[in-house]
Amino acid sequence: MTTDRQYYAHAIELWQDWNSKINVISRKDSDFIFEHHILHSLAIGHFNPFEPGETVLDAGTGGGFPGIPLAMNFPDTRFTLCDSIGKKVRVAAAVAEGLGLGNVTAVNARIESLPESYDWVVTRAVTTLENFYPWVRGRFRKGILCLKGGDVMAEIASFCASCKVDPGSVSVWRINDWLEDNYFDEKFVIAVRK
Repeated sequence: MTTDRQYYAHAIELWQDWNSKINVISRKDSDFIFEHHILHSLAIGHFNPFEPGETVLDAGTGGGFPGIPLAMNFPDTRFTLCDSIGKKVRVAAAVAEGLGLGNVTAVNARIESLPESYDWVVTRAVTTLENFYPWVRGRFRKGILCLKGGDVMAEIASFCASCKVDPGSVSVWRINDWLEDNYFDEKFVIAVRK
């Protein structure tokens, strides 16, 4: 998995161009796509590398995060990027196409309406785990990988109690154990294994 900024130069250009037409990344964050969006997304792949042939649902992908950076690094893994907002899916699909990513499919739908199941579900701060879990329950074979920030331990405790999930199936990794940058001080990858 590469964290070389140059590898992502074309992707950054595509996101910046699309963001000037359809706002999917905060305008003030547009100059920090690599640092705040790509690297953040790659934390999932660092802590849980995907195997060839696995399938991944990016639930609430927005403009393609975390799915597109992960798809760039795991070309033998199939990614379905799903969002209920059509204009966001349009951006994600256009960026994936512009990068020639044949392992990406973009879908405009609500997560809970998808008929398939996947090996993994990934997401980036879409909602609380307590709200998110019912949407994807039954749609993953191996687990859920979430990018979250803030007081994750309280969120995990509430999630386990309300969704009746064994706390032993939940793991937490600090992103700044991998990326030493103040931006990631309070950012985590949370894994909920089946």
